[in-house]
Formats: sequence, C-alpha cells, structure tokens
Amino acid sequence: MKLKFSLFYQWGLTLLLVIIISSLTLKPAFSQQPVTVKVLVQALESTQWEPMIKSFHQTHPKIRLEVVKAPNNTNLVEDLYTSAYLLGDSPYDLAYMDVVWVQKFAAAGWLENLTEKVESEELNAYIQGDVEGGKYQDKLYRMPFRTDVGMLYYRKDLLQKAGLKPPKTFEDLINISKTIQDQNLAKWGYVWQGKQYEGLAAMFTEILQGYGGFWVNPQTQAIGLDAPESIEAVKFLRQTIKEAISPPGVTTYGEEETRRLFESGNTLFLRNWPYVYALASNSSIAGNYALQPMVHLPGKQSGACLGGWGFGISKSSKHQQEAWQVIEYFNQPAIQRQYFLETGYVPSRKSLFTDDILVNQYNYLPALLQGAENAVLRPPIPQYAQASDILQRYLSAALTGSKTPEQAMKAAADETRTLLNINL
Repeated sequence: MKLKFSLFYQWGLTLLLVIIISSLTLKPAFSQQPVTVKVLVQALESTQWEPMIKSFHQTHPKIRLEVVKAPNNTNLVEDLYTSAYLLGDSPYDLAYMDVVWVQKFAAAGWLENLTEKVESEELNAYIQGDVEGGKYQDKLYRMPFRTDVGMLYYRKDLLQKAGLKPPKTFEDLINISKTIQDQNLAKWGYVWQGKQYEGLAAMFTEILQGYGGFWVNPQTQAIGLDAPESIEAVKFLRQTIKEAISPPGVTTYGEEETRRLFESGNTLFLRNWPYVYALASNSSIAGNYALQPMVHLPGKQSGACLGGWGFGISKSSKHQQEAWQVIEYFNQPAIQRQYFLETGYVPSRKSLFTDDILVNQYNYLPALLQGAENAVLRPPIPQYAQASDILQRYLSAALTGSKTPEQAMKAAADETRTLLNINL
C-alpha cells in the first residue's frame, strides 16, 4: 500500500514538474507573437502598399502591419479617423493623414508629438512645406511620406498645330483656349475641379494665389476671401464657364471626371495632381501632353496647392514604439523609390526628385521640385475642415450662378470670421 502511494506521489510530482517546465518553455513563444500595428488607408492606396508591407514583414518579424481599407473619398477617411478618436480608444496605432488634417488632430490631442524622434537635419531632406504642414504650434506631429502639388497639364500637339506656346497668365489661358476651340482642335479649353468638395478648395487656393490674394493668414487670422483679388479669382472661373471654355458640367467634376475628359483627347488644358501623368500615358493622348505650374497675373506668383500624405502616431496607441518603426521603414529612400516608381506618386524627400531611376521614368520630376518648394498651404488652422466647408458652399454658389461673386465671397468671409471668433 505504501509502495502504491509512493509511486502515485512520484508520478504526481513528475507530472507537476512537466507542467511547470512546459509553461516555462511555452511562455517565451507566446511573448514572441508579433505586435499588431493598425492603420486606416484608402482602398486604392492600401492595395499599392502590399509590396511594401510584404518587405516590412520580412525585415520586422515581431511586428505585423495591419492595413484597414477605407473608402477612396478622403473626406470619408477623415470622418472615420475622427469618429474613432472621439470614441476615446482608437483602434489605429498609426494615422495616415492628409496634410490638412494635422492641425485638427493635433489640437484635439489625438496625436503623439514626434519632435524628439527626428533630428532637424533629417527633416531638411524633405520638402519644407510638407514638414511645416505636419506641425502644430511648432511641434511635429506628422512625418512626410508623399507630396502633391496642383499643376496645369496641356496638350503639346494641339499647341504645336496652332503655332502657340504654353500659357503664362490667366489671359493667355483664355485666349489660347478660344483659338484652339475656334480651329476645332478641341471642344474644351480648360477643365478643373468645380464640384463642391475639398478638391474645389484646393483648386481655388491656386487661382487665389495667382491673383495675389489669400484665404486665411494663420499668423494674423486676417480673412482675404472678400478682398478684390479673391472676387476677381472667382470671376475668372465663372468666365471660363460663361464663355464655354470650360464645360457647363465642370461644377460637378472631381479629379477623376476631369482626368478622363482630358484623356479622351478633346480638352486642351487640365488642372490636376501629378498622379494623372502616369495614368494618361496609357490613354489616347500618350506622349502628347506635358505639365507646368499654374498660370498667374503678370507680376504675381504661380500657385501650386500643396497636398500630400504622411504618418502620425495615435496618442492612444499601446504600440507607439512599433508604430515608429513602421514610419522609419517607409521613410527609407530605397523603399520610397520603389513605391514611387510603381505608383507615379510624388515623393516628399527632395533627393528623389533628381534620382536617376525615377527621373528616367518620370522626366517631369526635376521641374516639379520647383513647384513643390514654392507650393501654397491651405490655411494651417485647427478649424480648417469647417473653414473649407464654408468656402466650398459659397464658391459653389458663385460658380453655379445662384450668387454673384461679390455676394458669395462676402458671405464666405463673414462666416469664416465668425468661425474664428473675429469681430466683424
């Protein structure tokens, strides 16, 4: 009996030791499970990220980058991020942001301050406007990844047939458009984004700059929407519709509608972003177009609205260190070169504008660098989303003829002053 008990005791002790040893052996395996870093990205671009994500996982086995696909409408993506942050515990460790979101997100306390993570010398490698657009109250909250600047596309072959040179001024654009239309070389002279959405505000920023005007001065909070320069800028756009230089439906067009119309071969000038250049090479106008900075009044400066995307880290993230490793990986020149080579997007890192491999495929990049370095920021204010909505509504009213340019811009200016608590 004692022998059986002794054997039972030994077996029990052995089993206990096996369990303890097993638990100690398995514990490191569990601790080595990859940390998941989540980010919300537009569906189209998230697909384009797949090669980068694959290479990231190969070099960072302890981190799993999970990309949640969002709608391709940037306004909807901003709304999804905002809703997640307002709930107080966002599922996203990284915030992939449009440049105009930074002020709002940072002012709300949703982003981690990245200033101490980056040396100032490293930031000098990027387009200055991209860096400044990622700051709030002189602190960095967004690392640049890719930039965007509005440009004017033109048909080289049509201008050559008519013996004309590309325009430099607004008057040139009007006159050249009419000449090309009169010669039946193209149905439309100029297409642009006139739909009531963020693209309208971006496009108008460029026209406004070309007329010597401004929207909001972030230092003084002065509002320039009802100034003579702004009203003249609106009248120019309205003129293109009235004189059938632009199609009557232009007030319903976004980027893609205008791109397709230009690629159809029946349009002389197009205002759009650099992404069109690569796509148009697969259309009927391949080889017959070029781009340049936007036209302007004599003696005034050309306007190129600065867009672009970059990475911030959510303040609520429990994996901030891993999120920063993702940012560092994506910001390597070799990784960016391959990405921009495959997508046609424009880099934020200045050295890539003159990179032999990229320039060989996108020969416009060196010229684009000058436009990017002189680009115009939309007002970098926390209330930007509301200010943009105000401008869009009243500008659309002026373009569709329900208000005069003077009425619309005065109303837009007054409402913007109320938004910013400025005495009328």
